[in-house]
Amino acid sequence: MGLFRIDPLMLKLIITVLLATFIPARGHFVDIFEWLTTAAIALLFFMHGAKLSREKIIAGGGHWRLHLWVMCSTFVLFPLLGLLFVWWHPLPVSAEIYTGFLYLCILPATVQSAIALTSLAGGNVAAAVCSASASSLLGVFISPLLVSLVMDVHNDAASGNLEQIGKIMLQLLVPFLVGHLSRRWIAGWVEKHRGLIGKTDQASILLVVYSAFSEAVVNGIWHRVGVSTLLYIVAGSLGILFVVLLINLLVARIFGFNRPDEITILFCGSKKSLANGVPMANILFPSASVGIIVLPLMIFHQVQLMVCSLLAQRYKKAGEKLAQEQQAQNEKAPSGVVPSQK
Repeated sequence: MGLFRIDPLMLKLIITVLLATFIPARGHFVDIFEWLTTAAIALLFFMHGAKLSREKIIAGGGHWRLHLWVMCSTFVLFPLLGLLFVWWHPLPVSAEIYTGFLYLCILPATVQSAIALTSLAGGNVAAAVCSASASSLLGVFISPLLVSLVMDVHNDAASGNLEQIGKIMLQLLVPFLVGHLSRRWIAGWVEKHRGLIGKTDQASILLVVYSAFSEAVVNGIWHRVGVSTLLYIVAGSLGILFVVLLINLLVARIFGFNRPDEITILFCGSKKSLANGVPMANILFPSASVGIIVLPLMIFHQVQLMVCSLLAQRYKKAGEKLAQEQQAQNEKAPSGVVPSQK
């Protein structure tokens, strides 16, 4: 049943898209929502910075081989697969949808779900915190550079790549750093109100999605995207995720990572961040294109949660079975004899 459980955020995204479809922002409301969106993005990344604990990062920072591969999976393997996917062109969808697939492939990993799934499956949680947090932070720099390298981006609000990177720094990195540097004063409040902060994250994302899809609806997105296109996006998302999971699993076993580290590699190296991707797209792409470009990301977000939740449950059950077998061995062993452990 867990496989078919829809993420609550995905339900809210669907409702937001429907709201933008039937009641899109027009006229003076466009300017109001543009200002609110900018403020929401800044608040979102301020909170991301405030939640990032240096102690947890240091605790998991020693697994350099694990972190190196997770970074390679996120910022090398994924983009190469995205380029191959666009070159192969296996789906009968528009160029903008392929741009969306390529865009999701260059994004950093998600933090919350990667850590939660690693914990559920019995993986190395400290290393997951370190890898996912580092990916999120580095993505603020690396993802815009990858956009410039592998995508032909024309932003009607920017005169060039330097201005785009400046916007990223101002709207994402500066609030992130300010939030992180403020931890010494607000860390207690942040820990106490994590539920409220989670709601702030979601509200920020939903506001950006509403603004993006309002613009897209006004420009006729639903004349270009039908049910068949949505199904093709699901198929493409499943294909990309399957290849990444398979490669991550093979790398973990070929290079001799233990079981907890294998789990961490599998879940941290296969995620893409909706929280980072939607605000960043709002800065990097023309307003009329943002809605359709983030469609693959929104669908991939749900697909990765469903598939990886199933995998985490399987790892959890396998871990419980191993623990029971080990306990049975211990009980059968003669007094004073410790059975050998693999």
